[in-house]
Amino acid sequence: MKIVIQLVLWVIIGFLGYLVYNSINGPVEFNKIKQARYAKAVENLRDIRTAQIAHRTVTGKFEENPVKLVAFIDTAKFTLTQRRDSSFIRFNKVLKIDEPRDTVIVDTLGYASVKDSLFKTGNHKNMIKIPIEGIDANFELKAGYINKNDLRVAVFEAKVAKDVLLHDLDKDLLAQEKEVQSVDGVNGPYLSVGSMTEVMTSGNWPRTYGTNDQ
Repeated sequence: MKIVIQLVLWVIIGFLGYLVYNSINGPVEFNKIKQARYAKAVENLRDIRTAQIAHRTVTGKFEENPVKLVAFIDTAKFTLTQRRDSSFIRFNKVLKIDEPRDTVIVDTLGYASVKDSLFKTGNHKNMIKIPIEGIDANFELKAGYINKNDLRVAVFEAKVAKDVLLHDLDKDLLAQEKEVQSVDGVNGPYLSVGSMTEVMTSGNWPRTYGTNDQ
C-alpha cells in the first residue's frame, strides 16, 4: 500500500512539474514562433505597400484587386521627368509694357520599368500570399477613397488576422496576443499596413521588425 501511495505521489509531482514547466516555457515558445511568423508577414506587407505606392504614383489611385496589382508591377513604367526654372516675357495690355514672368518647365526624359526599379528579384509574385508554411491564405486587400479636409484622397489597407498567423498555437496565449496594446507589440487582432479610415501607408508593427513607414 505504501508503494502505491508513493507511486501516486510521484505521478502527482511529475504532473505538477510539467504544469510549472509548461507555464514558463509555453509563453517563451509562443513568442518565438510568433516573432518569426510576424517577421515573414511584415516582409510581404512591405512589398504590398511598395507596389501600392508605385501604383498610386503612376495611376493616381491604389489597387484593390491583387491579380491586377501584380500585373501592374510586371507591365507598368514610371515616367522620368526633370523640372527646371525658366522665364518668358508677357505683354501687359493695361500698362502697355513687356513684363518678365517666371515658370517651371517639366521635361519628360524617358520611362523606367516599375518591376526593374522596385522588384528585380520578382518577389512581388507571391506578396499577396501568407508566407507561413501550412497556411493557405492571402492577405486581405482593400482600396478606395476617403474625404479628408474636403479632399477625396486615395487609401488602401492590407492585413492578416492573428487568428490566421497563429492558428495552431495556444488559444489562451493567442487571445492575449489579440488584446495587446504596447509600443513594443503589434496592437489589436491584425497585422496590417495602410488604413481605410486614415491617410497613412505605415504598418502597425514595432520597429523590432524594421521600419513601418514609407
